[in-house]
Amino acid sequence: MTIREISPTDKSAYDKLVTHVIQSWEWGEFRKKMGIDLVRLGEYSGNKLTSAYQLTFHPVPFFKNITIGYLPKGPMPNKSMVNSLSLIGKKKNAAFIKIEPDIILDRKATNDQRLTQLGLIKSKKSLFTKYNFIVDLTQSEEKLLANMHPKTRYNIKLAQKKGVKVYDSTSDRDFQIYLKLYFETTKRQKYFGHSPQYHQKVWETLKPAKMARVLIGQYQKKPLVAWLLLNFADTLYYPYGGSSTEYKETMASNLVTWGTIRLGKRLNFTTFDMWGALPPDADKTNPWYGFHRFKEGYGGNHVEYIGTYDLVLRSRLYTALNLADKLRWVYLKSKLRGN
Repeated sequence: MTIREISPTDKSAYDKLVTHVIQSWEWGEFRKKMGIDLVRLGEYSGNKLTSAYQLTFHPVPFFKNITIGYLPKGPMPNKSMVNSLSLIGKKKNAAFIKIEPDIILDRKATNDQRLTQLGLIKSKKSLFTKYNFIVDLTQSEEKLLANMHPKTRYNIKLAQKKGVKVYDSTSDRDFQIYLKLYFETTKRQKYFGHSPQYHQKVWETLKPAKMARVLIGQYQKKPLVAWLLLNFADTLYYPYGGSSTEYKETMASNLVTWGTIRLGKRLNFTTFDMWGALPPDADKTNPWYGFHRFKEGYGGNHVEYIGTYDLVLRSRLYTALNLADKLRWVYLKSKLRGN
């Protein structure tokens, strides 16, 4: 068994092994188009690829030639993987590599002990949410509706009665509608969204691979809600969306979500991944609590992943960078509240 960088000739085998859209080959190409240093590594038995993952390395401002590695939604780490990450991390002059496996927590397992024995430490900061809602699309529409909160079902019917229309599209014109509503929402709700260039590159890279589309809800021909949907393997993902403040009484967002579920079934996906959620005992004062409750209304399975671990390669820098990041976010959040 050997671990080495993966060549484009193994693209098909690679995509069959990874389990999340942000580990897909196409997502890696998008990251490279953004100027991000990306490395794909694979475990080979002879010439057969048996495990695969990709990670990125990011320069650190004010720390010359220092990087931080990031490996989201990859496989469960093992000894050979950690050894390979250590080697590539040292080549990239990384202070540490943040690892967030696409593994749902099994409370009977000893994952934390297993990972700490590999030299990983539990991270104090996650980048990808630890919780999520997953909807099983193999169920009938009747069963899916029955699983929903009564208020959610009511709002879907209300939107239909009021004449809200939902359609999916891969046109650039409709993508611009999505961008407009997305950035209206980030400004209104005062949170940090990705840049227009980020969204444009996602669209330009994943749409030709038939992995991206938008879903738009409109009322009286006016777009009120727009979501960017991604797909990979058997899963449909809802990572980003935006909405208007107009005609809130039409409950367009509820019908767009139901439209997404029906679209997923029509395209033969088996899973609808809602991208993120709060913990089961979420604080009602959390600014994301309303969005969490909205997603919860659709009756999906609330899952918890094993969490975030750091492979520390330079301990003093690791401590300094975590402190600097904490101070940076305190500053950014205070500035955002002041706007």
